[in-house]
Amino acid sequence: MPIGVVIRRSPGVTRWARWSWKATAVLPGAAAADWRELRRDVERVEFHAATVPLELHGAETEAYLHGLTAEVPCIYVILRSITGEWPLEVVLATASPYEAQDYADSGEEIVEKVPMTAGLEAWVWEFVDAFHKEEVFVKRRRDKKRIDIVEDGIGDPRVDKPADVYASPALKRRRLQ
Repeated sequence: MPIGVVIRRSPGVTRWARWSWKATAVLPGAAAADWRELRRDVERVEFHAATVPLELHGAETEAYLHGLTAEVPCIYVILRSITGEWPLEVVLATASPYEAQDYADSGEEIVEKVPMTAGLEAWVWEFVDAFHKEEVFVKRRRDKKRIDIVEDGIGDPRVDKPADVYASPALKRRRLQ
């Protein structure tokens, strides 16, 4: 589904940042846009910055479910700082908090959390209902390897042998003298 990303430009709160940029909304089913001005309020301006595809994958339903059951279900907008007329590039929009965390961990992108619209939330719920399968937890069994067996001679200085991969360098020097 195409998702339009709305970014608000506000005056900066410090003398070092003239403007503050923040993703504030998403527009499900939006047409293509390239920083089209939507609303102006004195110094605050909202732009339809870009339209990116929101893709849902069957293998990610656990992540979507986690995001939908949050107090406020959100879409995560991934932004990248660039130089040019506009300071940000919209890279991706995702419903997966796990994928958003991966982008946040890199430190190179900006991850903004934007509340889902009711229609978009219903669309993601419908996808999760259709494709999510609970995975039953299966505890892994230990190997049948015996750990009580003693292997004679390995690392023991009292047992004479031509080579010992476990011997310390000091032990090897004593043997050579």
